[in-house]
Amino acid sequence: MSAADIKAAKTHGKRNGRGLVGLLLVAVPVGLLAWLIIFPIFNALWRTMVVDGHLALDTYAFFFTDAYSLKNLWLTLWVTAVCAALLMAICLPIALYLRFAKSRVASIVQGLTLFPLFVPSVILAYALIRTIGPNGAVDILLVNMGLPKIHSPYLTPMGPIIGLVWDNIPLTVLLLVAGLGAVSDNAVDAARDAGAGKLAVFHHVILPQIGNSILVVLSFTVLGIFSAFTFPYVLGPASPEMMGPFMQRTFSQVLDTRMAMTQAVVTFAICAVFGAFYVRSIARGQKERR
Repeated sequence: MSAADIKAAKTHGKRNGRGLVGLLLVAVPVGLLAWLIIFPIFNALWRTMVVDGHLALDTYAFFFTDAYSLKNLWLTLWVTAVCAALLMAICLPIALYLRFAKSRVASIVQGLTLFPLFVPSVILAYALIRTIGPNGAVDILLVNMGLPKIHSPYLTPMGPIIGLVWDNIPLTVLLLVAGLGAVSDNAVDAARDAGAGKLAVFHHVILPQIGNSILVVLSFTVLGIFSAFTFPYVLGPASPEMMGPFMQRTFSQVLDTRMAMTQAVVTFAICAVFGAFYVRSIARGQKERR
């Protein structure tokens, strides 16, 4: 065997060793993913669709024909859509300001924006109850000023909307700022030098470059809000209720495990659609970089 053959064999062996090490490093997270996510999905599908070895879709038929279940699903979709719209309306201007502002005020705004990230959801929910709930701080202040009390959003669909929007502001702003990092200052300056106004710069220069980031933000927002439990449970109405509390009550109070799993499968199927948008956005972004 020649020296070249020996060198090639050593190189091949090193590559195989690195490949084996890479597979071992990936094996643990992939195993956890299969155990904690993939297996429960297929287990839920099997237990809700197969009974005594026969196909049984009675729980799905009940869910999509039961008026109360459909009201809960519709409320969840409505709250998710409103929260997503409000988050984009609130967080996009903040992200634009943080991206292009150079003053100390921007640092203060960034700190205030990230503040909800460090407040537990339960604490925030009860803080909202004491602030805007019946006879809360806002009502006491208005009464002392001789003004009528507000119509409290507590135990209405607006309750979880306020809590979920507040709770998701930090992540939404961070994702949008990260996406705006791809916008070149030179492109913005060139558009301004050409006489473009702020709206024209945003529409023709900035928005086309952050389209994928907006899709990622919306996907994360929908996935997080659709499966939320704490705010809908503490601040939301008792009837109709969002899918998170609905599943928990069906499982723990009604003691109907199969029906609760059916509700979970329906929830997962809707979230999977938005998850597919997220995966598509990531894949398209990587393809454009190449």
